[in-house]
Amino acid sequence: MSGSTTTGPHPQGPTRRTLLRGAAVAGGALVTGATLGSAPARADASFADAEYDVVVVGAGAAGMTAALTAAKRGLRTVVIEKAPTFGGSAARSGAGIWIPNNEVILAAGVQDTPAKAAAYLARVVGDTVPIERQRAFLAAGPAMISFVLRNSPLRFRFMQGYSDYYPELPGGMPDGRSIEPAQLDGNLLGAELARLNAPYIPSPAGMVVHSADYKWLTLAAVNPKGLEVSAACLLRGTEAALRGEKPLTMGQSLAAGLRAGLLAAGVPVLLNTPLLDLTSEAGRVTGVRTPAGSIRARLGVIVGSGGFEHSAAMRAEFQRQPIGTSWTVGAKENTGDGIEAGERAGAALDLMDDAWWGPSIPLPDEPYFCLAERTLPGGILVNGKGVRFVNEGAPYSDVVHVMYDRDSAADPHIPAWLIVDQHYRNKYLFRDVAPLLPLPAAWFDSGAAFQAWSVEQLAQKIGVPQAALRATVNRFNTFATTGKDLDFRRGDSAYDRYYADPLVKPNPCLAPLWLPPFYAFEIIPGDLGTKGGMRTDARARVLRADGTVIPGLYAAGNASAAVMGHSYAGSGSTIGPAMTFGYIAANDLADTRP
Repeated sequence: MSGSTTTGPHPQGPTRRTLLRGAAVAGGALVTGATLGSAPARADASFADAEYDVVVVGAGAAGMTAALTAAKRGLRTVVIEKAPTFGGSAARSGAGIWIPNNEVILAAGVQDTPAKAAAYLARVVGDTVPIERQRAFLAAGPAMISFVLRNSPLRFRFMQGYSDYYPELPGGMPDGRSIEPAQLDGNLLGAELARLNAPYIPSPAGMVVHSADYKWLTLAAVNPKGLEVSAACLLRGTEAALRGEKPLTMGQSLAAGLRAGLLAAGVPVLLNTPLLDLTSEAGRVTGVRTPAGSIRARLGVIVGSGGFEHSAAMRAEFQRQPIGTSWTVGAKENTGDGIEAGERAGAALDLMDDAWWGPSIPLPDEPYFCLAERTLPGGILVNGKGVRFVNEGAPYSDVVHVMYDRDSAADPHIPAWLIVDQHYRNKYLFRDVAPLLPLPAAWFDSGAAFQAWSVEQLAQKIGVPQAALRATVNRFNTFATTGKDLDFRRGDSAYDRYYADPLVKPNPCLAPLWLPPFYAFEIIPGDLGTKGGMRTDARARVLRADGTVIPGLYAAGNASAAVMGHSYAGSGSTIGPAMTFGYIAANDLADTRP
C-alpha cells in the first residue's frame, strides 16, 4: 500500500483560511432557487428559521442515503444542496459500490463471509483507521444495501470478475465484491430529472452501458466478447427507446434512484442552498445557516457535502505539491464548505493529505482518469528520466502515491508519461476514441499528447533522455516476450488482469512496443475527490481532537476522513462507505432521539 502518513489532529478553532473563506461566502452568496419535492421553490424566508428533526447537507450518495434513512425512521428531514443539481460526484461516477456480504453478491453465489471481509479490510487499511470504524462499516453495509433496495426503485448488479484491489491478501476475492446500479428509467423522476448532475463521460448515443461493460467495449475490435457486449448495449438502448424510457445507468442511476426514494418519502431537497455555517447552542450543533436564513435541526445535522478538491487554498495548505484544482473530476461545487464548518465547530481533521487518486491525462476540456488505458498490453509508464517506476496495472491510488513519494527535482515523477505504439492504438478504445481513428488535434495542441516516428524522437519531444527511454522500451519488450515482468510483476495479480486483453499471450498485460508512430500522454496525479475530512467514530459522530463527541454533528462521505485510510479495497470504496455511514448516522439519530 502507500507510504503516505496520516495527517494529525488539526488545531482547533477557525484558521485564517476558514475565516477569510467564510467571510467571502457570507458576503457574496446568491440563492437563485431551490427544489422542494419535485417543484421549484424559492430559497428565501419561506424556509428560513424552519425546524426539522434532521438537516442533511449535500445531495450526493452519502447525503441522500442519510436523508432517506432518517425519513423512513420517522424523522422530519430536509436536504440542502449548494449546486443547482443533485447527485454530486456520485452522479458523475461509474457508481461501483464495495460492500462485502451484501444480499446482491450472496444471491449471485459469491462465497463471502464476515470473517473474510474483516481480515481483508484490516490488512488493506492497517492501523490508520480504528478497528471499531472498520467493523461498523462491514456490519452496517449489507443492511444499508437491503434498506435501499426496499425503499427506492434502485436495483443492483454484481460486477463479476472486478477483482478486489489486493486479491492476494487474506480475505481478498479475485472475482470481487463490487456491485453497481442496474438500469433505471429516468421518467420516474418527472421534471426532477432535469436537475440531475451530468455524468463525467456520457454513454455512447443509443447504447445503455453499465460500468462493467467498459472493460469489454475497450476490447470490441479484437475480442468476440467485446462485440457481444457492444451488441447487448445497443439492444438495451433500442428496447428502452421503443418503450419510451429514458435509461440511466452507473452514477446517473444511483443518484436518480435515491432521489426517487426521497420524493416518495416526501423529503424536501433545497438546491442552490449553500451551507454558510453550522449553528450551535451550549456546545451542541443545532442547525445550519444558509444565505436565506437558518434551519434548525432538533436532533442533529449530517454533513455529506463532499471533499475539498476544488478548493485551491485547502489543497495548498494540506496536500503535497504539485497540486491544483484542475486535475480532479470531482463535482465542481466540492470546495470543502462542510469540512471547514465542522472545523469551526471544533472538529478534528484526518487524512487531509490524501485523495482518491488516479493517473490522469490533462486533456483540454477536463482531466481524463485512466483505468484500462494504462493496463492494456503495449503501454508503459515512465518518469522524467524515461524509466519505468511502477506496475502500470496496480490500483490507481497506489500509482499516484508512488509518483508523489518519488518525485524530486533530481528524479521527476510528476508529470509521468504513458507510452504506447500504433499497434496498441489499432486494437483498443482510448477514452472515447475508437481504434484506428486519429486522436483529437486538440490533445496534441495542448501538450497532453505527443506523436513521433521513433522512440528517440518521442523522448526528445517530451524531454526525457533518448537512450534511457529506448533502453526502457527494449527491456519491457523482453518481458512481454517471456510473459514475466521482472521489475514490477505486472500481470501477477488478478486485479492487474481485469482491464487487460485475455487474447494476448503469455501475459494479458504485456505486449511489445514496436510499431511506429509512438505516442506519449502526459500523466498527472488526478483524483475522484479528496478523502480527508472530519474525524468520526463508529456511529458517524464528529469528534474533537481530544476524542470527545460534538453533540448533534455527524459526517459521511468525503466530508469525513475515509474508513479506507490511505488505501482502496476495491471498486466502490468511495461510494460504499459514503452511503453506509450516511445510513449509520441517520439510524443513530433515530435510535438516540429523546
